Order: sequence, then structure tokens, then C-alpha cells
Amino acid sequence: MTWQIDFAHSSVHFTVRHMMFTNVRGEFEKFDGRIELDENNPEATVVDIQIDANSINTREARRDAHLKSPDFLDADNHPILTFKSKRVERNGESTARLIGDLTIRGEAREVVMDVEYAGQAKNPWGMMIAGFSGRTKINRKDWGLNWNQALEAGGWLVGDVITIDVELELIKQEVAEAV
Repeated sequence: MTWQIDFAHSSVHFTVRHMMFTNVRGEFEKFDGRIELDENNPEATVVDIQIDANSINTREARRDAHLKSPDFLDADNHPILTFKSKRVERNGESTARLIGDLTIRGEAREVVMDVEYAGQAKNPWGMMIAGFSGRTKINRKDWGLNWNQALEAGGWLVGDVITIDVELELIKQEVAEAV
């Protein structure tokens, strides 16, 4: 069954260490995708997400421009980041590992996202919705995002590990019956 992303109630956020002390948070404001959720066989679920690299927002315009530059995402040449699932491995009643390829700057690497299913219910407009939360950690250098600056006191300006958090509220798409 196909489910549509409810963008008003969904998000793609990330966190990375700044100067080794604090976490800087950001988000991608534009993304799209297709989720084929097999409720009877969750292991057969298919996830295909596209993220607009130019929609990155860390609440600092100069940093956002730098993140879009060839030092990082190279958004002019690689405007879309993608995630395409390969398989789902259930590891609990409402949890699973979603394994798939994350493509950044044209480079695809396999990642494992820990996913929690929050359940389903009808919303006030009579549509069936479902909620999912997902988290993964990646090393940005695996995708060639190598830019950094050494700090005078030691260490680096930008951490290597990026935590990605995804919150999705999905709306079940009704299938028209064949006549």
C-alpha cells in the first residue's frame, strides 16, 4: 500500500559537533518520497526519499551557503540527496533496521537506520495516518565531505559524525477499485 508523506508533520534533521563542544542542528526543508508499506509483511516495505540539497537550513545563511558549496554538498552539481531502501529487518514489535543506500554528491553508501513505528490512527478528516521515527549516524568523510579547519587549541572545527533524524507522518493512499 502506498503512503504519502505529510510534510506539515514530517522532518529531516541532522546534528554535527562544532568546535568539538556543541552540537549544531540543521534540517532539510524540502524532501519528497514514496513509501510502499506492506502492513502484513513489514520486511517487504520499500522507502525511496529525495532531499533537496539547496533546502538545507542551519539558521545561519553564511554556513548554509558554505554547506551548499563544493566543500560539502556541492548542491549546484548534486542538487538531490537520496535514500533507497534495500531491506527491512524487524528487531522488535515496533522497531526495525532499515538498510539502504544514501547518496550524497553522487556517491552511494549503505547505511542502517534504526526505525520505530509509532502506530496508526484516523486523523480528524477520516484519513488513516501512520508515524515513524528513524535515526542513523554517518561519517561525512565517507561521502567526500572532507573540508575542515584545525583549531588553535587542538581538534577540528567540524565533527566527522553526523546524526540524521527523520520523523515521518504518512497518509494512506486509497486505491480506486477496478470496475
